[in-house]
Order: sequence, then C-alpha cells, then structure tokens
Amino acid sequence: MKNFCYFVNLQSSCIVMKTFNANRLKSARLLAGLSLRQLEEKLLKRVSHNAINKYEIGQMQPETGTIIRLAEVLSIPVAYLFETTEIELGQIDFRKKNNLTKNEIEQIKIKTRDKVERYLQAENLLGISKKFNNPISRKQIKEVGRAEKMAEIVRSEWGLGINPISNVIEMLEEHGVKVIEVEASDKSDRLSTYVDEIPVAVINENFPVERKRFTALHELGHLLMNLKFDSDKQVEKACHRFAGALLFPESEVRKILGDKRKNIALGELVAIKEEYGISAQAAMRRAFDLEIISASAYKFFCMKMAGNKKEEGLGSFKGEEKSYRLMQLVFRLFAEGVVDENKAALLSGMSLMKFRALFNNIPEKDLQSEYSTTTAFAKAWSEDEPEYTDDDLITINPNYEGW
Repeated sequence: MKNFCYFVNLQSSCIVMKTFNANRLKSARLLAGLSLRQLEEKLLKRVSHNAINKYEIGQMQPETGTIIRLAEVLSIPVAYLFETTEIELGQIDFRKKNNLTKNEIEQIKIKTRDKVERYLQAENLLGISKKFNNPISRKQIKEVGRAEKMAEIVRSEWGLGINPISNVIEMLEEHGVKVIEVEASDKSDRLSTYVDEIPVAVINENFPVERKRFTALHELGHLLMNLKFDSDKQVEKACHRFAGALLFPESEVRKILGDKRKNIALGELVAIKEEYGISAQAAMRRAFDLEIISASAYKFFCMKMAGNKKEEGLGSFKGEEKSYRLMQLVFRLFAEGVVDENKAALLSGMSLMKFRALFNNIPEKDLQSEYSTTTAFAKAWSEDEPEYTDDDLITINPNYEGW
C-alpha cells in the first residue's frame, strides 16, 4: 500500500508532516455503516464509489478538500484519517451459532477495535497501565453449580458486597474490563475477546437494560472462568449461573424469597427486577437453581411467560447502564493540556463540535456554524469547479478551524 504524506496543521502554530491512513478511511466508513455506494451518495456523487475504494486500498491519493469532505460526512475529526496507532484483536468468539453476515461481523470487529484503541491511547497518555487481575483464573469449573461460588469470589475480591450493582458496565470498566456497546441486529447477541491481555466484552446496545446487564456479566463469565465442559450447552449454563449470581446473590435471594416456596407472585419478581436489575425470568431461574421452587413450579412459570418474553408491562430497572470512564479520561487529558482539542475529540470518538459542546456543557446547537453538508457544503459541491484550495475552504466555511 502506498503512503501519502501531507503538510497538516495539527495545532494552530505547528506545521508537521502526516501520512494519510487508508485503512482508517475504510474503518470510518464501516463504523458509519455505509457501503461504498452509500458514501458516494452522501458525498453528493462528487466522489465516485470507485475512487473511494481506491483511497481505501491506497491506490489513489485524496486531495485535501476531499479529506475534509469525507471527515464531515462520516462525522469524524479529520485527524482520525491520519492516525497510525492500531491494535490487533485477539480471537473473537461468537457464542451463538447465528446467521450474521460477513459485513455485520466485520463492522462489529471494527467498532470493537476502534473503541479499545481509543481507550488504550487515553490510558497510556495518563500513564495508566494496570495489569488485569482475574481473581478466579486458577480455579477449574467442571460443574455448573460451581459458577455460583465463582461469582461470590468475584464479588468479594472486587469489593462489591451483596447490594445491587447500580451500573454493571461502569463497574466492569472500573475493574479493567472494556465493554463495547454496538448497534446490531437481534441476531447478534454477545461476544468477548482479549486484546493484549485486556478482557473485552461486546454487547448489543439495543437490548433492554436488564438483558444488557445480564449479557455483560454472562460475557464476564466466559472471560474469567476456566471452564472445563464437553458441551457448549454446559458452558452456557455455567455462564448464565455466574451472571445470575452476580446480579442477585444467593444470600439476598433467600432473604427476599425464603428457602422454600410453592409459588412466587409476579409482583415479587417485578420488585426484584426494579431493585436488582435482573429480569423476572432470570430471577425465577435463580429460585429454581437454588432449589427454592420445584421443577414443576418453574415449568409452569415459563409456560405463563412464553407469550411475553420481553416482559412488557412488568416494570424495569430504575438505574441506567452507561460508562462514563472513557470520557472522564479524555476530559482530564484535555483539561490538563496533555492533548489538544482535536486529539481529545479523536479519543472520544466524536466530532470536534460535539466534544466542544460536551466539555463546555453547552448545547451543541448553540455551537453549530452555518456550514453543513446540506447548506453551503452542498451548494459548493454542486458547482463544477476543481479541488478547493485551503483558502477556498475557508471561504465556504469561515468558522472552519481545520486540523
């Protein structure tokens, strides 16, 4: 692949030589979920899909104006297209035998790589290089019930106590697990991998909050437990048991439900769901696994819930599932002057305008310039002129700050 060098103004008073990264353009397009032809449409057909493909494989050099247009349309900082830091993901193991297309799998991998890469860069700039410690790595799990004990050890070692976990994703990231939320179809359930010995769990951001919490901890089970089973079904059961035990510890299950029950009211399960962030179905499974209810009682409950798997009308967890850690790291880097505004936007995965609005706690609409892809941007592209010079670009958008 050819490398193309540009003199780019990365800081207001510093001209440096940077190299356009063709791989980054393809990543940005896939992150946006666009095909080559769809990107061509977004660019008002001023750049053909064939030209974009040649940019991505390094056969053709995009002009300065084209690079700026690509960044605008893909909602990325221009600096993203000149970044050279890349990481190699470990083996990605899809747990379900689903029908994901090659493009869907590739997009999930790209999103995972992008988020982990930005995370690691932010941590490295702050000198955060804490090695991940798996508290149960040396314990072999040959029985599904042993996953219960593993969850107890993790809660103890991570200082979680027995109270409900208010934010599973934030808790995992505080303990060194990177959680990646991707927008994917219902066919995509969950996956996990290690990147340079850093555990990464990928979950579907479209899931209801209770399923998102359970899924993240199910993946934690795959990442932490040394599972020794002959069948995938047993592996999945063990990880389900691990996730359930982390969300709703045995001591709390027995305190709330008792040691033996003939039946459990739906209202009880809704109350548990709202407090512990575990679905009514998973809470009932906890009661069955701990032999609080009989197999026949559990079977009757499952039959009753068969028509409402999504538990519509049955309450919801009162908390939220969102991690603030990466943004806090980026804000810290920018506030301390370790990185400039453009690099901070790059690390946050946002446009410069959006990062600026968040950092200053100002509505983004109040910072918007008149320049957009549907006004001056589109108007300028409708004309038949050659590539713009930097002066031309400033004329189109007087507020454009470049790199």
